[in-house]
Amino acid sequence: MRVLVTGGAGFIGSHLCERLIGDGHTVLCLDNLLTGRLDNLKAVMEHPEFTLLRQDVITPIELEADRIYHLAGSSSQIHYLRDRIKTTQTHVNGTINVLSLAACTGARVLLASSSGVYGDPRVDPQTEDYWGHVDPIGNRSCHDEGKRMAESLMTSFHQQDGVDIRIARIFHTYGPRMMEGDGRVVSNYITQALRGDELTIYGTGSQTRSFCFVDDIVDGLVRLMETKDMTKPVNLGHPAELTVLDLARLVGELAGVDPRLRFYPLPKDDPRQRRPDITRARRLLGWEPQVSLREGLRVTIQDLAGRIRRPRVQTMLRFAIEANRRRFAGGKGNAAAGGSRS
Repeated sequence: MRVLVTGGAGFIGSHLCERLIGDGHTVLCLDNLLTGRLDNLKAVMEHPEFTLLRQDVITPIELEADRIYHLAGSSSQIHYLRDRIKTTQTHVNGTINVLSLAACTGARVLLASSSGVYGDPRVDPQTEDYWGHVDPIGNRSCHDEGKRMAESLMTSFHQQDGVDIRIARIFHTYGPRMMEGDGRVVSNYITQALRGDELTIYGTGSQTRSFCFVDDIVDGLVRLMETKDMTKPVNLGHPAELTVLDLARLVGELAGVDPRLRFYPLPKDDPRQRRPDITRARRLLGWEPQVSLREGLRVTIQDLAGRIRRPRVQTMLRFAIEANRRRFAGGKGNAAAGGSRS
């Protein structure tokens, strides 16, 4: 099939592009490279069935596709808080553009939503029927409410125009190609451990998360896309729960360091717990995670070690050069959206 992946140069998106090429599809990757990276695509860039489209998802999309995976937009708090308005534009305008394309072409479209739609949940684990506990004007609202609005748009286009939709609520995902120090807890702890820095613990470290390896998430996305009559949201994530303090100690152990911990006040709106109920995915998709946390962290540490074991000044200089290159390479029309998901 001819498959469009928005945000395909991002963390999850690039792994998905590789999977789809390996499955024999023609893949169109649409990304403005604001948070996505060309390095993520080096395994598929020269493949004859792969095309990179340098475009912002908030601009109208004109092409033919049989399937659309809509992954545009970053899940890194550092990135999505940098420009809250454009974050919202990505989730709203970008989703409208994707759905309008699907309505015209008859494509099936999958939205990569987020566990952020549950906010700071009052139930554990979170089922798809839970409506969530989200502050609409809170610090994270541009992302959390943006994803909730995207889900609403998906449902409206399905009900009004008959668009064939899929909604995946993705919980914390990790693996190779995570951007070092991007604000997400796994990449932060690995980066800090490998540099010999203190590992930052917010609050007491008792807040819990679940962590799913990227290959498992990609497999879940593909299964969901190709399962008939699945218009209701489906949780994709690892059902095992772990405190962030235990994660910090595990990362230190696997990285071969004795981590020094530094505690900071808990940020406002930081969820106290995140754990998916994956009963629906197990029953209807035949899906559940296969990669253990220890195994996945070893691979992730190895990947990040090749990129961050260098003097701090050189690392900061590299980031500054890369940021300026992206800023000026895209032209005036590429200011938002299309980056990585997670």
